[in-house]
Amino acid sequence: MYLCSKFLTLSIQKNTQTWRLPAEWEPQWGVQLTWPHAQTDWAPMLSEITATYEEMAREISKREHLLIVAPEGKDLSHLNAQQLILNSNDTWARDHGFITLTDDKGHLRLLDFRFNGWGEKFPAELDNALNRQLYDSGALEGEYIDCLDFVLEGGSIESDGKGTVFTTTGCLTAPHRNEPMTQKEIEERLKHDLHAERILWIDHGQLTGDDTDGHIDTLVRICPDDTLLYIGCDDPDDEQYEELRLMEEQLKTFRTLEGKPYRLLKLPMPHPIYDGADRLPATYANFLIANGAVLCPTYAQPDLDVEALRRIGEAFPNREIIGIDCRPVIRQHGSLHCCTMQFPCGLRPE
Repeated sequence: MYLCSKFLTLSIQKNTQTWRLPAEWEPQWGVQLTWPHAQTDWAPMLSEITATYEEMAREISKREHLLIVAPEGKDLSHLNAQQLILNSNDTWARDHGFITLTDDKGHLRLLDFRFNGWGEKFPAELDNALNRQLYDSGALEGEYIDCLDFVLEGGSIESDGKGTVFTTTGCLTAPHRNEPMTQKEIEERLKHDLHAERILWIDHGQLTGDDTDGHIDTLVRICPDDTLLYIGCDDPDDEQYEELRLMEEQLKTFRTLEGKPYRLLKLPMPHPIYDGADRLPATYANFLIANGAVLCPTYAQPDLDVEALRRIGEAFPNREIIGIDCRPVIRQHGSLHCCTMQFPCGLRPE
């Protein structure tokens, strides 16, 4: 077993290995869902959120393997899925799931980073133990990599599959994650563990109500052909307007490894959705790319839902664009992508 913690005793060198973090649109073996249950924050609306998860499950299982983590007593045999009986604190597979690397021979490395409830905001002990349990069960193929000395959530990074990883300063430098590491030290750790050539940091754009401290998958998504889909705001009176304007300006300065500007496609901002007096972080950027399709959050706002799906279709012209009503999911401050974690196609290590 290779330990990422060995990094702490190594000098930083340019990666020469063939390992890389694939782009989400590359061929996938499957997707993980961690199922809602009565011991999670979903308890008051369990029937409603379960219906949404079942819709996600049906769409995913049409296209690839579906792996469901659920507690004992939860019978999901009516779904076309592999079910494992494991206990969880919550359901956000994007952030407690493995981050998977591939190499040029199709081998896989399953990176198990520490999940601590988005900076110790919520209990996470059971969630943090899921990856090891999944691996020991034989449910996942690949080489287990222990990275538990470093906090990293899957929703905080985006990869183009070619050596560039995007993230946000708001999240990765937030308190109670990897203090007292500096941004430079965090960057070098990411480059080492993810075998990235470079890290592009986004400094603006956190959504109101987002308790992840600014996950990139709520703001900017990487798409084929050097395209960035990003959330914009056209209402100067919106409290998020200035931050998103600054984010847009920063995206215009980014260049590919070849020195070319990115193709920028702006997604609309949903009309504000509230839980009592609290605004929820609704976003159209939180979509899941699957084999042959993109599953996209919608919010029962027909004009904006249609525009968002149309714009996502511009970035993925050869995939089916499928809307899923995520109003139940947003009530716990997440959306569709947050609920899922994809695994690329690959082989067992030799």
